Amino acid sequence: MENLKFEDMNLLPGTLKAVLDMGFEEATPIQSQAIPIIMSGRDIIGQSQTGTGKTASFGIPCLEKINPKSRSLQALILCPTRELTIQVSEEFRKLLKFRSNIMVLPIYGGQPIDRQITALKKGVQVVIGTPGRVMDHMKRRTLKMESVKYAVLDEADEMLDMGFRDDIEEILSKVPQERQTVMFSATMSPEIMDLSKKYLRDPELVKITRKELTVPQIEQVYFDVKEKYKLEALCRLIDIYSPKLAVVFCNTKKRVDDVVEQLLGRGYFADGLHGDLKQIQRDRVMQKFRSGKIEILVATDVAARGIDVDNVDVVFNYDIPQDEEYYVHRIGRTGRAGKSGKAFTFCCGKEIYKLRDIMRYAKTKIIQQKLPTLTDIETTKTNMFIEKINTVIEEGALNKYVNIVENMLNDDISAMDIAAALLKLQLGDAISDYSDAEDDLNAKNSFVGNKKIDPSKEMVRLFVNAGKSSQIHAKDIVGAFAGETGVPGRLIGSIEIYDDFTYVDVPYKYAKDIIDGMNNSKIKGKKVNIERAKKAKVKPKNFSKKHRR
Repeated sequence: MENLKFEDMNLLPGTLKAVLDMGFEEATPIQSQAIPIIMSGRDIIGQSQTGTGKTASFGIPCLEKINPKSRSLQALILCPTRELTIQVSEEFRKLLKFRSNIMVLPIYGGQPIDRQITALKKGVQVVIGTPGRVMDHMKRRTLKMESVKYAVLDEADEMLDMGFRDDIEEILSKVPQERQTVMFSATMSPEIMDLSKKYLRDPELVKITRKELTVPQIEQVYFDVKEKYKLEALCRLIDIYSPKLAVVFCNTKKRVDDVVEQLLGRGYFADGLHGDLKQIQRDRVMQKFRSGKIEILVATDVAARGIDVDNVDVVFNYDIPQDEEYYVHRIGRTGRAGKSGKAFTFCCGKEIYKLRDIMRYAKTKIIQQKLPTLTDIETTKTNMFIEKINTVIEEGALNKYVNIVENMLNDDISAMDIAAALLKLQLGDAISDYSDAEDDLNAKNSFVGNKKIDPSKEMVRLFVNAGKSSQIHAKDIVGAFAGETGVPGRLIGSIEIYDDFTYVDVPYKYAKDIIDGMNNSKIKGKKVNIERAKKAKVKPKNFSKKHRR
C-alpha cells in the first residue's frame, strides 16, 4: 500500500496546518492504514513498534473527533509509563498548535495531584495518563468517564506486563459502551487478544508487513550525540572520511533547510531535497549531486526515494527515522553495485530504544563508536597531505620546482622551514586550532582526567544587534566572522537567531579578535555592533528553533 499524503485525509484546516508545520510530507505506513479506519469510527488493533509514528495514528483522529464547544472529558488515552504519557501529550500539543479551543492534560504519578485536580476542574477534553493515576482520580471523583467517546490503550502489551490489567478493566468498565476503542501493541499475545475480545467491538487488525534487510556489506555505526552537537559531529565525520558523495537524512523539511544552510556556512558543497521543491528543482539538485558539483545531499525520506546513485560512500541518519523500514531504505542508498558503504546514525538518550527496535527488525547490529576527536582529524588531514606529496614525488617531473626550492635554499632558508611552511599553507591553522580546542562531543561531563574544565573559558557567547528582521542567516554570520577576522568557520559554535539580534558561541581565544575585527564591518549590508552577551535569565519570546544550531 502506498503511503497517504496528509492533504488527502480530509483533516480540519488547523490539524493539517499543524502536521505540515511539523515538517512531515506523508503519513508513515501505520498512519496511512490506521487513520482512515479510526476516522470512520471503527475499533482497531494496531500492531506497531515504538518509533513508527503510532502516536499520530490515534492522536490525529482523536483531535478531529473532539467537540471544542463542550468542556467535558471526551477522550482518554492510557499509557504504561510517565515518560510515554509526557511524550504523547507533547505530540498532542504539537498537533494542536493552530487550535486553541481543545484542552489536553497529562496525569501521572510523581506530579502533585492537587495541580491536576485544579486543571481538571477547569474543563479538559482529553486526558492522557497512567492507569494508576487515572484510577486515583476516578476514586476521588475528579475524573468522570460518563462523556468519554474515544479510548486508547497505547502499548497495551507493556501495560499488561506491568500488571495493570485489573486497572485497565476497571477503567474501561466505567467508560460508556458506545465509545470507540483503539488498541496499539507491539505483540499479539493471547492476553492481548482476550482483552480485545472483551472490550473492542469487531476490531480491524492493522499490521504493517516488513521487508528484510539485504545490505550486509554496509558498515553500520551509531554515535551518542547530543542534539546541539549534531552539526559538529557531522562535520567531523565528513572531514575524517572525506566521502566523495554523502547523503544526510533528516525527518523534516525544516531540518533539511537548516542543515544545508549550516553546512554551506561552514564551506561544504551541499544542497537539499524535500517535498517543497518542484520537480524541475529536484532534477537540478540530483544532477549536481550525480556530477559531483555538490558532495553532500541532505534529504527527507520521501524526497530520497528517487535517489539512484551508485557511488554514495556514506549515509548519515542525522535524525533517527520515524519507522524502522525507513532505516532500511536510507542505508540502502550506499553499498550499491557490489561496493562497500558506511551508515552513521546519531542517537541521543532515550533514542537508543528506537535504535534497538530497528536492530531487532532489521536483524542487524549497529555498533557504537566514539566520534573522532579534533586530534584524529588533524592527524588524518596531515597523513592525507603527506600521501599526496609521496604520490607527486613518485610521478616525477619536478625539475622546475626543484630549481625554485634550490634558489630558496641559497637564500639561507632551510629545507625544514620550506616543508613546514608548505604544510601550514595546505592545512591552514587547523593543527594549532585543533590541539587547543576542547573536545567535548564524547564527554559525558566536564572532566578530563582529574582536571575539571570550565566551559565558560572555552567558548564565549557574543551578542550581535541584527537578526531575522535583517534577513540574516547562520551562513551570513559564519561567512562574516571567517572573512573579516580569519577565525576558522568550523570552530564557530551555536548560533541562535532572533528577530532583532543574534547569539553566537565562539572559541575564547578568538572572542576579542572577532569583536575588534567586526567593529567597522557589515553583515548582509547592515553595520552591526558585536559585544560579549550578558547572561539572560529569561529566553526571549520570539525564539525560533528553526534558527538554533
